[in-house]
Amino acid sequence: MVAEQRPERELADRLRRCYSGAVYDAMRDLGLAPSVLPSDIRPLDPATALAGPIWPCQGRPDQSADDHATLLGWTRLLSAAPAGAVVVCQPNDSTIAHMGELSAEALRTRGVLGYYVDGGCRDTEFIVNRRFPVFCRYRTPSDVVGRWVVETLGEPIRIGAVDISAGDYLLADIDGAVVIPKRSVGAVIEAAEQLISTESELRRAILAGMDPSEAYRKFGVF
Repeated sequence: MVAEQRPERELADRLRRCYSGAVYDAMRDLGLAPSVLPSDIRPLDPATALAGPIWPCQGRPDQSADDHATLLGWTRLLSAAPAGAVVVCQPNDSTIAHMGELSAEALRTRGVLGYYVDGGCRDTEFIVNRRFPVFCRYRTPSDVVGRWVVETLGEPIRIGAVDISAGDYLLADIDGAVVIPKRSVGAVIEAAEQLISTESELRRAILAGMDPSEAYRKFGVF
């Protein structure tokens, strides 16, 4: 297994302790355009959160593809995915599963943090039981064999209205997913952590009976 760079691991751990709403607010407050991914891409397990540096990949449907060629291309994708990264896939397809039991196990064993796809998944119960974070748009038993080919590994992709490059960071949870540009991730995490701390103080004040308007004026958030 390839060793992770420690700074990336620390950033991923800190980001995972945040939540998507706070990161969205932090990016807005910093003057960054919050890059929110489509709302219909959801976690297989609602309790799952996924955070870390992105390794993007892309493919396309190909009904004329050879069974062996499609599986060879897919396993090469699994082999290339770096430890300590979140694989984010744009399959350009809405008909088949682009993640399954053995693939999730292979990525998990190699130290990949999770998988986020603008497409489908199968073998859901197994993946959830293994606690490997997967976010997808739908579920289906149909798979890639003879029907889908890999096009790019590690190259920029686009999901929804968001352009995604290798090294950008993803935070995905039950509320949705936000992409943070690589150059801004440290500042965004610091701002989100500060916001979460302030919100905790605000929450205690509200629970103690402070008027909501007074609380907002005091803490500046709500």
